[in-house]
Formats: sequence, C-alpha cells, structure tokens
Amino acid sequence: MIKTTIVFICMLIFWGQISAQEIKLSTGNVSGPDLKAVAVNYLGKPAVRIDFIKKGKVDDIAIVKGTNFKNGTVEAELAGERLDKNDTVSRVFIGVAFRVHGLDSAKRYECFYLRLTNGRAHDQLRRNHSTQYISMPGYDFARFRRESPGVYESHADMEERKWIKVKVVVHDDRAQLYVGGADQPCLVVNDLKHGISEGFIALKADDDATNYFRNLKITKEE
Repeated sequence: MIKTTIVFICMLIFWGQISAQEIKLSTGNVSGPDLKAVAVNYLGKPAVRIDFIKKGKVDDIAIVKGTNFKNGTVEAELAGERLDKNDTVSRVFIGVAFRVHGLDSAKRYECFYLRLTNGRAHDQLRRNHSTQYISMPGYDFARFRRESPGVYESHADMEERKWIKVKVVVHDDRAQLYVGGADQPCLVVNDLKHGISEGFIALKADDDATNYFRNLKITKEE
C-alpha cells in the first residue's frame, strides 16, 4: 500500500511538471509582417500554407500566437517544394523557430531548419548540409560554416513533396533536433547562442518554395 501511494505521488509530480498543448494552426493564429497563412489540403492532409506577401529581403518566420516556450518539446509536420521545379539552386528551407522575442522584423530567436533538396543529393557535402541550427540575429548559417564548419549542421533523410515529422527538444542552453520519427537526434546543440530564455514558437518558411505545416504540439517542461 505504501509503495502504491509513493508511485502515485511521483506520477502526480511528473504530470505537474509536463504540460502538453496541441495547437490547431489556422489563418487566425499564424502571422508575420511579410507572411500570411492560408488553410489548404496538401498531400491529403489539412494544413496551413505560409505565403510571402512580398519578395526580396523579407522576414521569413511566422509567429504562432498564444505560445510561450522555454524548455520542453516542440513537434510538427513540415512539407515543402520548389516554386520552380527546374531550379537547381533552391534548397527549400523550412523549419521551426523557438524562444522568439519580438513581433516585428527585428526578431530574436533560435531555430532549426531543413534543406529538403539536400537530404538525398548525390553530392555528400550537400547531404551533410541537410539540417541547420541558427540563432538570430548574429549567428546565421554562413557564420557557423565559416567559424565552426560541420558543428551546427548535419545530414538527415528527407525529400521535398513529403510530410516530415520534426521534434525539437530544448533544455536551458541545449537543444536537439529529431527528423522523421528517429529515436536519436540528427543534430545536437550544446550552446544555444542566446542562452536560457523564453518566447514564441514560429514557423520558418522559404520564399522560393511553397511551405506547409500541420500538427503542432508543444510539451512544456515546467
């Protein structure tokens, strides 16, 4: 009886530390200064498509309203494809940003994103650039590639025009990226550049591609 009581108390403590929130993405809760969300059906599944209102130098992340995240897990399904099927340069950058501060174009955030056309490239170096961590402002992929080559990007299997499950696990100044339902992370970051903070969740899109998102789930570590 005593053992049963102890187990029950431990379960209550655990449940109190974890708070799961499933968010239905919609045109009403996803927005950005240069972006708009459109409700669509893609590859047989309901989703939101992120469209760019203008081209050129634009803000490329859309805030998910009502989210506030510090530590825990962010899960979503992503899909994308090149606007021009003959474009051999576009990589289809699509991902999830977290701990986002600010609602205008001067945002501060951490982010993992995918380069969908790199996942099965015949060039091994391109494959090695399939996933990427950035910390904006100040730490884009070019800086990391120049100062710490290979540390903040890695390979994971992926394709365009396919739904891909991603999971981001964050604790204090560390984060891990899981792709495709894998048991092990494909990218591990032990030094998030903005340290320990909290903020919105956002969706990262590519203005040279069509970008789709669905099934966003946030599990907070209280």
